[in-house]
Order: sequence, then structure tokens, then C-alpha cells
Amino acid sequence: MAIDQGQVEQQVATFREEFTRLRNEVGKMIVGHPDVVDGVLVCLFAGGHTLLEGVPGLGKTLLIRTLSDALSLHFSRIQFTPDLMPADIIGTNIITEDPQTGRRGFQFQRGPLFAQMVLADEINRATPKTQSALLEAMQEHSVTSGGTVYRLQEPFFVMATQNPVEQEGTYPLPEAQLDRFFFKLLVGYSDRDEMKTILDRTTTGYKPDVQPVMSGERIVEWQNMVKRIVVAPHVQDYAIRLCLATHPQGAFATPSVNKYVRWGSSPRGAQSLSLAGKIYAMLDGRYNVAFDDLKRALLPSLRHRLLLNFEGEAEGKTTDEILMDIMENVPTSVEKAA
Repeated sequence: MAIDQGQVEQQVATFREEFTRLRNEVGKMIVGHPDVVDGVLVCLFAGGHTLLEGVPGLGKTLLIRTLSDALSLHFSRIQFTPDLMPADIIGTNIITEDPQTGRRGFQFQRGPLFAQMVLADEINRATPKTQSALLEAMQEHSVTSGGTVYRLQEPFFVMATQNPVEQEGTYPLPEAQLDRFFFKLLVGYSDRDEMKTILDRTTTGYKPDVQPVMSGERIVEWQNMVKRIVVAPHVQDYAIRLCLATHPQGAFATPSVNKYVRWGSSPRGAQSLSLAGKIYAMLDGRYNVAFDDLKRALLPSLRHRLLLNFEGEAEGKTTDEILMDIMENVPTSVEKAA
């Protein structure tokens, strides 16, 4: 099928414009953290889910609430607690009675998971049983209850937050669930100027007017457009080699991976690199993916898909350090990699 270059260029330009409008609406409330904001939006247009990690009070929940205001989507917030049960988020069958006939039957009462944008606040405070209730919804965009499968409305987007400190009363996310997050984004502290702006906005009666700028149908259109962006074979091979380099004792593993990593990334990591690379290319005005696009997506795509071994944890290594070493040692050239 022939590609109309002029039409593609116009679509890329329109995407950049609408992405910028959405970013600006979020910026009315959120001060700083441009990489985090862009990362959340990239997940949205890639059709993936986001895990935000940071200490309390940095605006993680506010970011997600603001994004829901800027999108015409059905929003739901779930506060995860140790006593939360799977039925509390999925829903359950309840007994109903027909007022005319008096006959009783079961009716499925939908839980808060039946939304287009779901905020899973402090997800690591719920038990693994409840955390696992999200697995089917995140992967299949459906919920099964009583043998019946219920499809979720598209687009379906889960944004979860977790606190890296206060480990008492928390439950680490299972690796299977971590792998279903498209990006893991680290929310850091604000600097001096950002703190001043935050105080000016939150202690002076400032009330921003965040306007909806995009519908769910439009988001789905862009998600389909992203998949049509071209990835050249040699660029795709670089994404594959980056992913394979995280596998200990593998053909492309670096010395640091062999020494400190227990498990590497699944194929979902390469999928995340490719899709995020396509969006970064579009934001740069291109409709083909470059090596730098994959490098930009490397940390948020793979940092949660690596599991360190005992030696790595004992020496205080982080997955970001391992990934930066991979980026430096895995060549972009196929000839050099051969």
C-alpha cells in the first residue's frame, strides 16, 4: 500500500499540536516535572499503563486528576488499602428482586474498575490478591466475574502510584503485574523556582480552569496512528538488542548485567521501546524512528522489568545504572554488534 507522504506529515504535525495543547492544560496545575508529564502522555497515546513512583506530596495524584479533567473520559479513583478485596474493584453479583413478580436473580454490580481512566492510588498498599485483580483488566481490557466476560470501554488507561518509602504495611508488586506497566516514571523533588510557583498557586486562591481538549475517540485514533509509524529494520534490531542485553549470560549481555541482574526484560520491554520511540519521533516532527528515540525511552520502559540479584542489591545498584551501562555498551551499528 502506497504511503501518502504529505498526508502523513500533516497527521504528525496535527499530533504534535494536540499533544502540546494537552500538555499545556496539564501545566496549568502541575509545576515542573516535564519528563514525567510527557511520559504519562506517551503511555496514553501508546495504549499502555503508567506506574508513578515518588514520596508523598509531589503531585502524583494531582497530575492524574488534572489529566482526567483535560480529557473527556470516565474517571475513577481507587484508594488501595490492605483490606481492599478484588470484588471491591471489579464488582460482584448481587441478589435482586423483581417488584412485580417477586422473582429473585443475580445482577452484576460493576466496580470502580469500569472506567476509561483509573487511578490506582498507592497500589502497593493492597495485598497481592487484590493487585492481581488488575492483571486481566490491564492486559485484556476486560473483566471476568461469575464466568461472564465484560469488556471495558476504550480507551482504558490505568495510572498507579506507589510510595518508595514507608515499606511497613506495603506489598511489593508482583513481577507479572509490573511487566504490564508500559512506563515506570520516577517523580523527584521540585527545585527552588518550582517550589515558589507551587506556593503561589496553592496558597493564594489560584483556581486554574482546565478545559477538556480531547475525546476518547480521538485518543483511539492517535493510538492507531502511532502503530503506522515506520521503524526501519536496523532500528528495530537495536531495540531488540537493548532488550536482549538485559538477559544474564545472554549473547548481548554486558558484564554488569551478568554480575548484578537476576532476570531481564520480557518481550513487552521491546514493544514499549518501539511504541514509545514512534511517539517521540512524531513529537520531533518525524514519521520514522531514530536510535535516539529508543534511547530516550530506555529507562522508563525497562527499569521495572529488571530484577537484581543478591549481589546487585547488596552493592546498592539500581536498574537505571544497569540500563545506562547497557546504553553505553550496546552499539547501534549492526556490524559492530555482530
